[in-house]
Amino acid sequence: MATPSTSSENPSSSTPHKYNIRNPLPLSATQEQEVKRLYYKRVRGYCADEIKAFAECAVNRTVTATWICRSQRLAMNSCMVAHAKPEEEDRAREEWFATHEERCRAREEEAVRVEKRREEVIRMMREDDARRQQAQTQGR
Repeated sequence: MATPSTSSENPSSSTPHKYNIRNPLPLSATQEQEVKRLYYKRVRGYCADEIKAFAECAVNRTVTATWICRSQRLAMNSCMVAHAKPEEEDRAREEWFATHEERCRAREEEAVRVEKRREEVIRMMREDDARRQQAQTQGR
């Protein structure tokens, strides 16, 4: 007969949770995509010259660009790898959180503008319908 375990601790509860102070909330998949978009935009910004050199070399080339533009491709890739670090992703995440309230406010303002325009269109449609009905009753 097996003896019951004397330890009442759950192994998962004994490990301390690691909270990322820079990311206080779990993000949805869409929000993570926005962070990644910012991250890659920042990395591409650092390597803009190398990317431009490779793109200029690769113009009007297809498969041959792989070996003809090898030095430009390697320079571009090494630049991207050098800047694509977790610290840069943390900066992108911080930027996302810093601009989150501003983006929410802009979305709310846009929703208000759309609603006002919708109400205006509905009012104009009703006025048009009223004019048509009035024209029909006068025409009889």
